[in-house]
Amino acid sequence: MAGALRERDYHEVTIADVVNHARTSKRTFYEQFASKQECFVALLRETNARMVRDIAAAVTREAPWQVQARQAVEALIASMESDPALCLSWLRAAPSLGEAGRALSRETMDSFVALMRTLADTPELKAAGVTPPSREVAITLFGGLRELIAITLEEGGDLSGIAGVATEVVMLVLGPRPR
Repeated sequence: MAGALRERDYHEVTIADVVNHARTSKRTFYEQFASKQECFVALLRETNARMVRDIAAAVTREAPWQVQARQAVEALIASMESDPALCLSWLRAAPSLGEAGRALSRETMDSFVALMRTLADTPELKAAGVTPPSREVAITLFGGLRELIAITLEEGGDLSGIAGVATEVVMLVLGPRPR
């Protein structure tokens, strides 16, 4: 599926495209997936889980909070840059999948909210005045970052060029608050 998405928009991808990239048969495909949509959702679920793991692994939990914010943003951008076509499919086509897309979106958002809350819940960050964001703040932040990434890719921009502003926004939203 990922290979097919690098060549075509999700809505144009066929099962034949997927099996050609997988070098398998339609029969084998249907032994694993009931539909193209089920295959796509499975790919996105796996991709999102890997992205969360990669971001968590990229952050040095003992570093100053500003460094951690930069590391998390850079890891998110690196993950998206590694497969821009898949990234855009996730951001643009997944919402069109009806209930399956909504469920995937909620699951993905919950994973990123949990990641932000976990990364912000350390003694070092607490000492600096940083507290884990509320669910609503984390959703707003991640949603904004996703849209910035999508628009940058659609316009042919370089994701590394938005790392500075994305880090600045993360630090403004999640940074220390006066007590």
